[in-house]
Amino acid sequence: MTKEQQIEEELIGKLTDLKYIYRKDIRDKNTLEQNFREKFERLNRVNLTNSEFEKLREEIVNPDVFTSANYLRKTNTFIREDGTPLHYTLVNIKDWCKNEFEVINQLRMNTNNSNHRYDVILLLNGVPVVQIELKSLHVSPNKAMQQIVDYKSDPGNGYTNSLMCFMQLFIVSNKTRTYYFSNNNNNHFAFNADEQFLPVYELASEDNKKINHLDDFADKFLAKCTLGQMISRYMVLVASEQKILVMRPYQIYAVKAIVDCIHQNRGNGYIWHTTGSGKTLTSFKASTLLKDNPDIEKCLFVVDRKDLDRQTRQEFNKFQNGCVEENTNTETLVKRMLSTDYADKVIVTTIQKLGLALDATNIKNYKERLEPLSNKRIVFIFDECHRSQFGDNHKAIKEFFPKAQLFGFTGTPIFEENATYKTIEGQQASYKTTEDVFQQELHAYTITNAIEDKNVLRFHIDYFKPEGNATIGGDLHKLAVANAIINKHDKATHYKRFNGILATASINDAIQYYELFKQLQLEKIEENEDYNPLNIACVFSPPAEGNKDIQQLQEDLENEKRDNAVEPNKKKEALTAIIEDYNKQYGTNHRINEFDGYYQDVQQRIKFQKFSNADFPHKNKIDIIIVVDMLLTGFDSKYLNTLYVDKDLKYHGLIQAYSRTNRVINDTKPYGNILVFRPQEEAVDKAMVLFSGANVENPKEIWVVEAAPKVIAKYKEAVANLKVFMESKGLECTPSEIPNLKGNEARAQFINTFKEVQRLKTQLDQYTDLEQTQAETIETLLPTDDFRSFKSNYLDTAKQLKEIQDKGNPDTPPDIQQLDFEFVLFASAVIDYDYIIGLIAKYTQNKPSKEKMTREQLINLLSSSANLMDERDDIIAYINSLEVGKGLSEAAIKTGYQSFKDEKAVKEIQNIAEKNSLTTESLKAFIDEIMNRMIFDGEKLTDLLEPLELGWKDRSLKEQALMQELVPLLNKLAQGRNIAGLNAYE
Repeated sequence: MTKEQQIEEELIGKLTDLKYIYRKDIRDKNTLEQNFREKFERLNRVNLTNSEFEKLREEIVNPDVFTSANYLRKTNTFIREDGTPLHYTLVNIKDWCKNEFEVINQLRMNTNNSNHRYDVILLLNGVPVVQIELKSLHVSPNKAMQQIVDYKSDPGNGYTNSLMCFMQLFIVSNKTRTYYFSNNNNNHFAFNADEQFLPVYELASEDNKKINHLDDFADKFLAKCTLGQMISRYMVLVASEQKILVMRPYQIYAVKAIVDCIHQNRGNGYIWHTTGSGKTLTSFKASTLLKDNPDIEKCLFVVDRKDLDRQTRQEFNKFQNGCVEENTNTETLVKRMLSTDYADKVIVTTIQKLGLALDATNIKNYKERLEPLSNKRIVFIFDECHRSQFGDNHKAIKEFFPKAQLFGFTGTPIFEENATYKTIEGQQASYKTTEDVFQQELHAYTITNAIEDKNVLRFHIDYFKPEGNATIGGDLHKLAVANAIINKHDKATHYKRFNGILATASINDAIQYYELFKQLQLEKIEENEDYNPLNIACVFSPPAEGNKDIQQLQEDLENEKRDNAVEPNKKKEALTAIIEDYNKQYGTNHRINEFDGYYQDVQQRIKFQKFSNADFPHKNKIDIIIVVDMLLTGFDSKYLNTLYVDKDLKYHGLIQAYSRTNRVINDTKPYGNILVFRPQEEAVDKAMVLFSGANVENPKEIWVVEAAPKVIAKYKEAVANLKVFMESKGLECTPSEIPNLKGNEARAQFINTFKEVQRLKTQLDQYTDLEQTQAETIETLLPTDDFRSFKSNYLDTAKQLKEIQDKGNPDTPPDIQQLDFEFVLFASAVIDYDYIIGLIAKYTQNKPSKEKMTREQLINLLSSSANLMDERDDIIAYINSLEVGKGLSEAAIKTGYQSFKDEKAVKEIQNIAEKNSLTTESLKAFIDEIMNRMIFDGEKLTDLLEPLELGWKDRSLKEQALMQELVPLLNKLAQGRNIAGLNAYE
């Protein structure tokens, strides 16, 4: 008995203990459907004829996962043979606990294309909703997920053409480690080098202790009612993206805590969930569950400021289209509060509008009109409750709605140590904390928890100490800071793969820095024509001058509000000039009088960093945005990784600002980079202690990445391990010896050994505080040219082994089956098509250039990156065809390379046609039609081979032989785009 079989049998025993019915008779598609039919007829109290059942099956089986997920959760309608409608559900959606829960194993999906077999599947009322894949080896979650992704994209797998289309959750376990994630359509269910991995979760208890063992996981997650609730209540269908989300454990505990608190009428409470932990999804789910509570009159989700109002409303509507309407003004808010429509039960509004509605002095008598609601049970959920809820608005809400329950969400609560808002009662003045306002903490998930779960990144903090005695904030200080940023930005942002924010102490400082960068970069261009300037923008609010939108915006921008009171015209002139520069750079037409449009455009453009330079040229992006208060709270962009700090931050302000940088993507972004240009170490340490939560002795060890010497020591060890490995195979530790490794198991060992070298090098490449001697040590351990050659060999070896892995032969050694190549580690932000074309152009020139490379260096650089793996051989062949000294422009290189590829493709088509007894014209027409439509049509393939007059058996063999040669060519021509239907032949 293999270990995997043993795990499977033990799990089935466990599920039987949990009162699942084990159906060992269900092993194929027919028995699965027969069981579903019995359950369906019993649930809906109907007897279907065979033809009716076939028609029903055709209607509900759908290749679109999102559509199937909706079917599962709704009452649907089916027209019977006699023309009468049957309103039915697939499962008991009124009480999910009352469905029949069954477990099956080793289900075979026999289809026209393949014969797949699945480990363990859980059925609700005969519908397969959870698939559990068991592993006998230690498999990384990424690899396990990749296997399911590959499995799911295979033709004939059953997910598109059988009841398997209703699959909601996947669980992967090797007994001691267990992960779960939601099913999705392929556009949300794939890996590639530029994307983050699919969200995969570990189960945890309420105090965030991991529940990894499969037995414990089954007790906590797979108990019948718990699983029913998980699918019915704690999965969210995002209509705008056609995407299915499953909530994380801490999000579920928070929602339950709020719902229970309301059900038991236990007063107010707050949720401490760190920035970046998906707070909006949690609050959306809480408010939608309250929508169905008949005891609650209204649920108001209250945010601060106009832009957050818009952002939150868009987020809510993303989760459920049209669930929240726009409140354009206080009048609209009051009307919706008084409305009895179900659609108006949940309202998103701002604290400012709510304050106006409850203002007794307002001439529109809003407060008087709202009187009928004053004695009703109303729930208020405050987003970012560390902000202005401590003011008079909060008091007004409590007085007007005595039966109201108030709940706050915050990533950074206000404690006594960081309280700044004073309340005065009689002669007594005291600071207010989050607990004072919201009474009790209902659930906590701190930044420490999130870092340990890898839901957010750690920080690398570089405390910059300028030479000499420059006064902090003075001209010399700013000059040193600006030069340091220019010198360090490429390294900090992984060569502009990411972007950064410069936080300044005042509007005047922001203006001065903006002008300073312009001047310094002009000087650099004069010194070096190859210098590629940083795109630097700047945003701060203008003087309000009676503009209510700006006044509202500035309520949370203390520095800017104060600064704009002094010499407002100078601030206005400077901002006008900054916006004019922005318009010239980006081809926009913004004006200071419509500041909101400019501010929104800046935010969107920062997020454009997610696109590669090939898809969205660098000139359209922002490298650094200079700010004062803006964007340091509430703004999210995964491709922002660096914060330059030249202002004094402390406590919640510091944590909020730092947290702009720590959103997770993949291993090319190992941490958030913080470069601090003021003496802030003590303030950072205090903030870490305050916001780590209980029982964390040394938060710095968790929050901050290891210092460079420690990582260099690990890198040294990894390089030494590589040497030991090569020598153990009787080879020198040189790149040229990698092809001499004998056997695939040795090659697999090389993949795992060198991958660790690359991972640590990626980390060190983004350290901005390396000393000269440390940089020299890193270079000595593995010189740049050797390192690139190793990377090139890694990619070649990985490509070979992946082809073996993709064939899915059961006899493939486990070491190769379980390899996780992590190509993302080998993708470069720099080495894209345009960059290589530029280098080739410089290579052909006679004149010297700092960036000019020899042919060998150019080929080595190209071979060392995963970015252009599919085109690498063609580019190298083209480089080898060029004459040095015969200078070509970049445009000429691009044209020449395209012609080179076209000629090569024509020759390849001719060769394939001759080999398969076809005419070149007919094969080329067949390929052209595929590329025009990006669809592979099997019938057209039959037509192509028709002139050969083959019998069905010979034609089938000829199809396979032809497609074996055509598939690589078609994929190369597609340049990363997907050709529908081609995967049947891959």
